Amino acid sequence: MPRRCAWVNEDPLYQHYHDYEWGVPVHDDRKWFELLSLEGAQAGLSWYTVLKKREGYRRAFDAFDPVRVAAYDEDKLEALAADEGIIRNRLKIRSAVANARCFLEVQAEFGSFDAYIWRFVGGTPIRNDRRSAAEVPATTPQSDALSKDLKKRGFKFVGSTICYALMQASGMVDDHTRDCDFHHAGVRPS
Repeated sequence: MPRRCAWVNEDPLYQHYHDYEWGVPVHDDRKWFELLSLEGAQAGLSWYTVLKKREGYRRAFDAFDPVRVAAYDEDKLEALAADEGIIRNRLKIRSAVANARCFLEVQAEFGSFDAYIWRFVGGTPIRNDRRSAAEVPATTPQSDALSKDLKKRGFKFVGSTICYALMQASGMVDDHTRDCDFHHAGVRPS
């Protein structure tokens, strides 16, 4: 049994997420839109709560196709608000649709969302060397800068804490602690 970061519980779903996804660099725009949407949905909740609903989100949000999500109308928004497979917070649902539109604008400007977002860490993951979860900050200067820029571009639910969680989830930052067997493990097979 591998040693994991202290925030991981005994659920195999959570353990798999930690072992094969969290901290692994992302370079696929669809995956970026999924993470951005799910991190926004997490605001005020635990990541575990959102992770358990991820398949419901994938179904409800057309596999996180930003083109399709950007085109959602009021009828679709009402259907989403009634969908028990997702977190039915109307502000978060509306923000995912608004963010899809902003996401497409960023893609048009930079060629990809990936090219845009990796600039905030100089194109290379930041590999931290933290002894424990207590040393992991909620925000960093990089997450502050990302949050400020996303907000300027019209994105919602992208405060610095959410942005730092996004950076950790996407491998822009490796915050596996020293006591975790995945500390600085790099890319792991899925």
